[in-house]
Parts: sequence; structure tokens; C-alpha cells
Amino acid sequence: MNRLFCFGLGYCAGVLSHRLATKGWAISGTATNSEKVATLKGNGYDAFVFDGRTRDPDVAEALRKSTHVLLSIPPDATGDAALAVYGADIAGSSSISWIGYYSSVSVYGDSQGGWVDEETVPHPITERGMRRLTAENAWTELARTSGKTGVILRLPGIYGPGRSAIDQLRAGKARRIFKPGQVTNRAHVDDIATATEAALRLPAGIHIFNVTDDLPAPPQDVIAYGAELLGVPCPPATDLTDASLTPMARSFYAESKKVSNARMKNELQVRLAYPTYVEGLKAIAQS
Repeated sequence: MNRLFCFGLGYCAGVLSHRLATKGWAISGTATNSEKVATLKGNGYDAFVFDGRTRDPDVAEALRKSTHVLLSIPPDATGDAALAVYGADIAGSSSISWIGYYSSVSVYGDSQGGWVDEETVPHPITERGMRRLTAENAWTELARTSGKTGVILRLPGIYGPGRSAIDQLRAGKARRIFKPGQVTNRAHVDDIATATEAALRLPAGIHIFNVTDDLPAPPQDVIAYGAELLGVPCPPATDLTDASLTPMARSFYAESKKVSNARMKNELQVRLAYPTYVEGLKAIAQS
């Protein structure tokens, strides 16, 4: 039986896990507190609290039985928690053949609106991007030295039901930040699951994919289209001088790039259900 263990069994990993469970996979993973763990157990998964520091023998035992491991916990200032605490368990498991890591397109840094692909040399300019690249390299090295398939999936802005411009507009929390020349990619959570599922079949070796949509676009256009779909007033445009913007929010506007998904489509044969934000937001608005 195929057994997937997810460090951080949250939004993206949750959609993937639901799909795999319906196909007979056994699912287990971690969450940050007992309430979330209880929810996961209610879904039929084996789940464990992981505080980022403490090694749980039950998790180690689950890893010894797993066939695939997906990392979905962002690294912090101290590094990648799953790697630090359970890296040796993952490397030493004879049953684990596949390691997947949800990274970020922030590893590319800023291309001033130009195109990047997997052959582009990463040059992160934010602390977030630097941490991601360090974690990528560490997981890649672990997969290589332990003889496991290693897959890096670089994600852009993630959206889907419950986490979208539509939801922000309905809650009255949408912001339309305008920065001249700014373009970003995004990916619907369902398409991320599709790409990840396809990547589970990859042969031995190290593989890197951008998992993103077809249409890099200015962020303010996404909000404007969502408002049009809902028939509500479009939030007024503001800029990065807005004092209410958090440093984290500002950091997302430090980089402008168009991310190619050609390798994902060609090698993984992924067909996007939501190739642009137009299809994605329309589906959410109608749900």
C-alpha cells in the first residue's frame, strides 16, 4: 500500500491527501495543535502534533512505514523544522522512496517583470526566498545521498475556495495594491494537487518544477475581476506607501516576474483545470 506522510497537512496537502485517500492511499501527517489533529483524524488520517522542535517516536514509526513524504512547512529563521527533527528518520527509512517539497517561486528573486523558468539561476532577494532556497538545497541533498526521488515544487500565490480574492471581497478585506509594472503568477489549489499527484510517478533522481498558472498578471487586476464577478464596488487603488501595509505584505511587491510552467506541462503532462485566475475566480464565485 502507498502511504503518504505530510509535514504540514494543511490547505494544499489536504486537497492532495483527499484525492489520494479515495484511491486507496493511507494518509498521515502533522498539524500545529491538537484541535487540527482531531480534525485530521476525523477525516480518517493518522495525525500528530508537531511543534517544530520535539521528536515524537510515533511520528518516527509512521515514517518507517511511509512510502512518500511531502514537506509543506515553511522554514523559519532557525531553518526547516522537519529536516532538523526528522531528517535522519526520513533518510534512514527503507520504505520511503519519494520526497516532495513545496517551495516557492520567491527563490528566483526579482526579474523586473521578465520570464523565469527552472533553468534560471535562483537569486532570492527576500529573507523568505533565501530560507526557501536553503531548504530546497538541504532536501535535495538528503534525497540524493539517501537514494530517494526528490521533487521540488515551486509554488506562486496559492488560491482556491476559502482563500481567494472572492473571499476577501465578500469579507470586506480586499486590498487593491498598485505598483507599476508588477506582475505575479498564482495557482489554484486543485491544480497544485494535480501536479503533485503527477509528480508522485517520477523516476529516481532530482526534479524541479514550477507549478503555476498560464497568466502572469498585475495583482490589482485579480481583485478588480473578482469585484466584477460579485457585482460589488472595486476597492480603491492604493500603493506601497500605505502605512497600514505590513512589512510582509510589502515584501511580496519586492519581486516582479513571469513564471513559466512549460516543464510542468511537458514532463508531468499536467492539464490545468484553472489555467488563469479568470476560470478560477469564476468557479469560486459560483460555488
